[in-house]
Amino acid sequence: MRSSKLAIKRFGVSDLPDQHGRTILITGANNGLGLNSAKALAQAGARILLACRNQETGRIALDAVSALGPADHALIPLDLADLGSVRSAAEQALDVAPVIDVLINNAGLMAVPFARTADGFEMQIGTNHLGHFALTDALLPALLKASSPRVVTLA
Repeated sequence: MRSSKLAIKRFGVSDLPDQHGRTILITGANNGLGLNSAKALAQAGARILLACRNQETGRIALDAVSALGPADHALIPLDLADLGSVRSAAEQALDVAPVIDVLINNAGLMAVPFARTADGFEMQIGTNHLGHFALTDALLPALLKASSPRVVTLA
């Protein structure tokens, strides 16, 4: 029996297709995977909306993303643990971008001490799931205007 080795090609940032003309909203885009995704997609030409709870680190992230491409990137204040903030963030996003091609629900908490959201839900499920659900629902009008909308949810 003959042994065969499969050639595995790793997908990298250089493999991203052109994203010019696309608007992508990323929650938690001020650090970690969210920031790295924002940078990679901006380099590919996308307009990035960084939806962040911490506005100080959000501004730093916005500067880093803006340095990578000429698109009109924007910072959107968003606290997923407060449905009022989710509604306000969605309204601001819709004002800034009436069409959103991709929504990346990236922000999240893990193994936090017991606490409740502003609306009384357990903090981890309220932030990671309910907040993103409400945001996705509020952004549906802009997503449905895109030619090929996508929602990506990380867990």
